[in-house]
Amino acid sequence: MTAEVQSVDIASPIDVISEPVILTYFETLNAGDFQATADLFAESGVLRPPFDEELVGREAIAQYLAAEAKGMKFQPLMATYGVLETGDTEFTITGKVQTALFGVNVAWNFVLNPDSQILSVQIKLLAGLEELLNLKPGQDKKKE
Repeated sequence: MTAEVQSVDIASPIDVISEPVILTYFETLNAGDFQATADLFAESGVLRPPFDEELVGREAIAQYLAAEAKGMKFQPLMATYGVLETGDTEFTITGKVQTALFGVNVAWNFVLNPDSQILSVQIKLLAGLEELLNLKPGQDKKKE
């Protein structure tokens, strides 16, 4: 349960995130530095991608990101956060992931420990099954 929730809705993705660890998460992902991204996690941190088994530990997370996130661009657009009863902080970041073929709206649910290490990230696609099945190259681009 969250005790207090704050919301920020700003057009500039960089301005959306005030937590340095989460900002660095997106910067390193976009730079393709997946080991640096994985190093932001606690030793037994967990990544929960949308269609795969959860990954536990920095090495497993780095290997997964290198295989699955290469060439993607991550655009955080809105952030909410709250402090959990455990003292950990929960952040929900919504935005977009752009692949070579399509873009999709995504939510990242982060839990950070008091040492600002990522305990977990759950990634959720914000699209219905029918929408996901109908994705085609260039579909989300403006028609000329």
